Amino acid sequence: MIVTKVEPLSKTKYKIYLNHQFAFVLYKGELRSYKISDGRELSEEELDEIREKILLKRAKKRAMHLLEDMDRSEAGLREKLKAGLYPEDLIEAAVTYVKSFGYLNDVRYAENFILARKSTKSKREILALLNRKGICSADIEKAFESCYGESEEVEAVRRILAKKKVDVRTADEREMQKIYGYLGRKGFRYDVVRQVIQNSIENA
Repeated sequence: MIVTKVEPLSKTKYKIYLNHQFAFVLYKGELRSYKISDGRELSEEELDEIREKILLKRAKKRAMHLLEDMDRSEAGLREKLKAGLYPEDLIEAAVTYVKSFGYLNDVRYAENFILARKSTKSKREILALLNRKGICSADIEKAFESCYGESEEVEAVRRILAKKKVDVRTADEREMQKIYGYLGRKGFRYDVVRQVIQNSIENA
């Protein structure tokens, strides 16, 4: 493989192109160690060594650091590693590596996500947010099963009504329609909202 371009990425990092295709990123010291420059031919042995000893090791370390910094979904971790310009197969290897230690678990991530939001958001809202984070449907379903009891949505509706200072006992028909509309758009089921409002009126 021929080095066809060495492009500065920062003061210390460089993008390396092989046969006119972007291949990987190396630091300045690593360029010197492997005598990499335009026109230099790299043997298969040299490429394997760069990938295994430098890039794979760095990708694993980066993945571990990202998960120490904060809990992430598998899709979120992949996106971060992709932004670091690691080759796809090394991203896959790094993800497999951190999974082997139990540091990456989408069901656990989804459970923590749900627990932090279920008192103020509907299941539909949370489902949409988890979908956007790349969590698969099966993992979301498992997380919902472990985090939700029958009373969870009822309590969420109560909290929202209290936060918005809604007094359903004195609200007129127009105000009630706005309440139902607001909670409906947030994904709460009509029967749950009706139950909370009826209980509030009866227990007043």
